[in-house]
Amino acid sequence: MLVVLFVIVLWYGGLFFQSFFLHRYAAHQVFTMSKTMERITFVLTWIFQGSSYLSAYGYGIMHRMHHAYTDTDQDPHSPSHDPNLFAMMWRTKTIYQDINKERIAIDQRFTKNVPQWKSFDAFASSRFSRLLWIGLYILFFALFVTAWWQWLLLPIAFLMAPIHGVIINWFGHIYGYVNFKMKNTSKNLFRFDFLMMGEGYHNNHHKHANRANFGVKWYEIDITYLIIRLLDAVGLIHLKPIPVKN
Repeated sequence: MLVVLFVIVLWYGGLFFQSFFLHRYAAHQVFTMSKTMERITFVLTWIFQGSSYLSAYGYGIMHRMHHAYTDTDQDPHSPSHDPNLFAMMWRTKTIYQDINKERIAIDQRFTKNVPQWKSFDAFASSRFSRLLWIGLYILFFALFVTAWWQWLLLPIAFLMAPIHGVIINWFGHIYGYVNFKMKNTSKNLFRFDFLMMGEGYHNNHHKHANRANFGVKWYEIDITYLIIRLLDAVGLIHLKPIPVKN
């Protein structure tokens, strides 16, 4: 069962760095870290996201646009304006690449202080890097698969970050419950978010975008936030004291 364990590690490792680094740090900057720590986190994000690595610069800007234009035709990913999840993710990919490669003009409010490491991103996002990870995944599966059905997990390993994106950006705007009535379709997917480490509290997040803890109710445990608190306690990062607006 090493293959199953491997995919679980990729799922939660990649998800953590997407939530911790790309989302809460790059896009919302709910905490600060040293430049050295930032560079280390860039590398760890590449290691855990592997073939589906996302740039902090591209992700951060695109996510800020999502909050500014939620459920409008300018939203980079909205079930309200795309016929299906594949169309939404293709449009998301196109906008992300245009931002990351600086092919389009971006309003300064979306780019302010977003971390960027151009040389590393160029390597980590390159075809060579993605094919290298794909090759390593295939080799690992070939060595440790013990049942035919485990090969079905291989595409998940290849496309981990887009799958995480689909769960939140498509299903998180269609299914679930709301704590806050808003002028958008954001939902909380789970009462206890065991699957997405807190990212599933999407309605809460749209209400309090700059809040480090995405959970609001007592049972809405945000696992990523608990790790953030631990990293803050040991001094690796520093949480910003941002008051919650009611």
